[in-house]
Parts: sequence; structure tokens; C-alpha cells
Amino acid sequence: MKVLLSAYSCEPGRGSEPGVGWNLAREIAKHHEVWVLTRPDESKDVIEAELARNPAPNMHFVYFTTPILGNIWQWGQSGAMQIHYYLWQITAYFVARQLHREINFDIAQHVTFVKYSSPSFLSLLPVPFIWGPIGGGESAPKPFWKDFNLSNKVYEFLRILVRSIGEIDLFTHLTARQSAVVYATTEDTAQRVRKMGCPNVQILSESGLTQPEIEALAQFPPPDAVPVRFISMGRLLHWKGFHLGLRAFAQANLPDTEYWIVGDGPEQQRLQSLAADLGISHQVKFWGRLPREETLSKLAQCQVLVHPSLHDSGGWVCLEGMAAGRPVICLDLGGPSQQVTEETGFKIAAHTLEQTVADMAVAMVKISKDAQLRVQMGQAGQYRVREDYSWEAKGRLFSQLYQKIVTSDRSVKESQQCTS
Repeated sequence: MKVLLSAYSCEPGRGSEPGVGWNLAREIAKHHEVWVLTRPDESKDVIEAELARNPAPNMHFVYFTTPILGNIWQWGQSGAMQIHYYLWQITAYFVARQLHREINFDIAQHVTFVKYSSPSFLSLLPVPFIWGPIGGGESAPKPFWKDFNLSNKVYEFLRILVRSIGEIDLFTHLTARQSAVVYATTEDTAQRVRKMGCPNVQILSESGLTQPEIEALAQFPPPDAVPVRFISMGRLLHWKGFHLGLRAFAQANLPDTEYWIVGDGPEQQRLQSLAADLGISHQVKFWGRLPREETLSKLAQCQVLVHPSLHDSGGWVCLEGMAAGRPVICLDLGGPSQQVTEETGFKIAAHTLEQTVADMAVAMVKISKDAQLRVQMGQAGQYRVREDYSWEAKGRLFSQLYQKIVTSDRSVKESQQCTS
């Protein structure tokens, strides 16, 4: 089968958006012949070097940028990147249309950006179209805004505003209606896409781990029983909710435990001040930003992952924690809520700030005092990642989906021809 993928962001050896583009393309190419539309910019040399080391005959890359404002993404501003992304999607249609005349694709799929509020013009091609996984429909619950400073509130307001503008774009609605199926990363995004007219919306995380990553994380030995260490990893941004983790840790009042935070960002000074105000500075260690291997080494020395994000479409760190056999404490919001189950950790309801902190504290006390529960949850998490969150599993899922959709589409066309 001939498959066309749109992957604005695509690069081997990366996480987040570039990792989604590369890993999905690579896995799908194990089952079908794949053409990938992507940007040359910073990724072309890396992609070509990887293909030289590990040839993949079924993968074909088509590099291009938009002829209008083609270098605007280099301005380093989010708004400039979004303008470039939209213009690139328009250009992608004309590139794809010409390719289709030459290759005659069976199916097309938009992969990255993982964003529901901008259209994919590949939906206009005369072949079945799959949109996603896409996300971005998640928002920080309003009760938590009172803990944000003015800059944080402006960020959240602008994020919602930009998303709302995207939702009224006629081409975004057309993308939704033209999709044979839309994969939304969370129920929040799914609800928004359904309102735009898509008849078939399903939930699927965009996050995944490679088999070597899963196997390596599974080799992490159990840490020493004492002290019990909690760890949070990621950019120190207000919506990551690390301030909630610190408040809960202080409220749990566990003297023989530690809380490690790995990462840097604009909230670092505020978080350090908060730890001091809460009287837990002696138990909290800020490691700053570390290389990936060192970050995972810190994870190996901790028993529990705390990831209280307020609007995360994905939650890659939760998968790493689960694959390493560490229970996860997260909020019952966004991507982490889809990934974590009651067997693999604690999903904390997020109704009010006070209730959330109190319930997180209860979870911290429970998991810190029950070593057997940590083992059980850790093993359940490893099983869940192997079964549902490997890139190999995602490749098989899409391969089977293509067969189903293309077969159905051909049957419909044959029926129409017979009728006419």
C-alpha cells in the first residue's frame, strides 16, 4: 500500500513532535511504502545520516518549505512558527497533489504537528484521510488560575484565544469532516473535534517508546528502600504543576523522604522560593537541566514519579516512569489521565487547588509507606507500556487501520460505479 504522511516536524533520536513524526513514519514503513512530507531546515541532514546508517527502502522523504515567508520560523517566536506552519500546510497540498498524480497514493495521514486547531490540506486529496493523533484541546481548570502570576494568566488566555480562532477556520472544519477517522490524544480534544463535524473520533496518545528504550528502562534496578524519593522531570513551566507537587509533598509531612526536580525554566526561582516557604528545602533537590542519560539516572534512584501537569496532550515522562517500573502520581487531566490507570498509579481529580493538593498528599503518604504496592504498580506500568505504548504497536495499529479504510473506500466506489 502507498501511504502519504504529513510530518512538519520529523527527526530521528528526538522526543516530542520530531519523535512522533519520525517514529510513526518508520514503523508504518515496516508494513507499507511511505512518502513523508517534511521540512529541510534542521532535520534533513539528520534524517539522511540515519537512513545511511540504517537503510529503510520503504521510506521516501520529500523536503520543501513554503515559498512565502519560508524563513519566518527562524525568528524563534511561537507566533512566527505558527504562521510558517499554516503556510507550509498549504504548500504541502500542492506538493502532495503533484506526487499523487505520479504515485497514486492509497491513503494519506497528518502526523505532526499534533494540533487540532489548524487544518491539514491533505484532506482535500481524492484518497481517504486520517487526521492525527492530534491534541491541544486541554485547558488548565479555572480554579487553578488563582495560583498563576499575571504573565502565566496572559499565556493561558492567549493560548485559548489562538485555539478558538483556529476552531472557526473553515478549513479546519473541512479537515474534520473530510477525515475517515480522527485520532485525538485526549477526550478534551475529541469533544472539540466532534463539534467540528467529524463522524469518527477515537482516542489515541501520540506518545510512544521504542523497543530498545522500553527494554533499557525495564532494566532499572529497584532503588534503595530508604529514603523514598519522589521525582518530577520536565521544563519548569507554570502549567506543568510542579508547584502542586511541592505543596502536596509539604502537606504529606514525610520526614524520611526526598523530592527531586529535574529541569529548568522560568518557574525555577519561584519553585525554590516556594520550597523554602513551605519549610521543605532540606528535602527538595533541584538538579537543573541534565542530559537525557543523567535524567534517567536520577529516575532510577527514585521510587515514584510525580507529574501534576494541568494541560498536557501527551505526557512522555509518564511513559518513561511506567516503563522504568515507577508508580505515577498525576492529575486526572489530559494525556497522563489516558496513560495512567489505577493499577499503575494515582490519578488525582482536579476540582480545586486545595482538594487536589490534599489528595496528592494522601497518595504520597500511601505509596511511600507501602513498598509492595510500589512493586505491583511498577510491574503493571511496565506491562501497559509494552502492550499499548510501543511505537511498534502503533505501527501495527495504523497498518491494520489502512487496510480497513482503503478496503471500505474501494467498496463504496465500486458500488457507486455499478449504480451509475
